[in-house]
Amino acid sequence: MIVGVTGGIACYKVAHVVSRLAQDGVEVTVVMTESATRFVAPLTFQALSGRPVYASPWEHIESQDPQHISLAKAADAMLIAPCTMDMLARLAAGRADDVVSLIASAVEWSRQPMLLAPSMNEVMWNQPATQRNVAQLRADGCRIIEPGQGWQACRTDGVGRLAEPEVIIEAVREILTSRSAAGVTGP
Repeated sequence: MIVGVTGGIACYKVAHVVSRLAQDGVEVTVVMTESATRFVAPLTFQALSGRPVYASPWEHIESQDPQHISLAKAADAMLIAPCTMDMLARLAAGRADDVVSLIASAVEWSRQPMLLAPSMNEVMWNQPATQRNVAQLRADGCRIIEPGQGWQACRTDGVGRLAEPEVIIEAVREILTSRSAAGVTGP
């Protein structure tokens, strides 16, 4: 399983998600945008997952094979959390200019579930462009873990905050369990 982490204050919640998935026996590989590393250090995710963390599209940690292809081929599923407004736009437009969107572009969304957990300010969440991007990503086969409502880092209360870790963990477990029940192993 690949967990993509993008730059938003909600990154700290994803540490709990990675830890719980690892405790469940899921092999979690974390990939982070550069801005995500400003919120939570890659070392945190490395310690929680027990695996190397990818924070650059230019570093090939375990082989000469382009990491975005080998990681994507090996993934049962991919979760991007928090999935910022910018990442939603990148994915909807087919851009692949950071390690998270690059790996996401190499995952076969029709065979390997892509889960997106948006997180942003309520105004950003309600922007027409964001809603178009979410609709496009749903049409493309992505599964959206709806953002929650509550207190946001911008000192407002509204819809847009990252879903609680338990909600995200349950969504991932559901996907992995359904794949296992269907006899699907690997991508």
